[in-house]
Amino acid sequence: MQESKTRPTGATASLGRTGFPHILTPTGGRLDIVTGQSQPGFNPLDLLYASLASCMAMSARIAAHRMGVHANIHEIHAKVSGEKATEGPSRIARIEIVFTIEGDIDATMKLALVHAAEEICTVGNTFAGNPTFDLRIAT
Repeated sequence: MQESKTRPTGATASLGRTGFPHILTPTGGRLDIVTGQSQPGFNPLDLLYASLASCMAMSARIAAHRMGVHANIHEIHAKVSGEKATEGPSRIARIEIVFTIEGDIDATMKLALVHAAEEICTVGNTFAGNPTFDLRIAT
C-alpha cells in the first residue's frame, strides 16, 4: 500500500504597531490581509470562508471520483457565507454552503456528492468537531 504524502500546514500572521497582517505558510504562501470594507483582498473571515469553500469543492470532486461520475462533471462551485452571532462572543453562528455542480448528472447524484463532500472535507469536519485551542507564548 502506498503511503499518503503529508504537506506541511499552518500559517503565521505578523504585524507591527500599524499596518495590516502578513500571512506566511510553511510551503511559501504569502498573503496580505485587509480590514477596510472597500479594500480589495482577503480579511480573516474571507479566509475562513475560502478555506471551507475550497475544501468542500475539492471534496465534492473527490466524491465524484469515488462514485465514478467524475467524467460527467464540468465544474463545481461551493459558495460559503455566514452570519455573525448577535449575542455572546464574536463568532460566526451560522454558515451557509451553496453548491452549483455543472455536468451531466441528475439532482439525486448532485445531492449525494454534496453529502459525501460534507463527510470528506477536513475543514468542515474541524468546524463541526469544535476543536480545542492550545494557546502558548513562545519562549
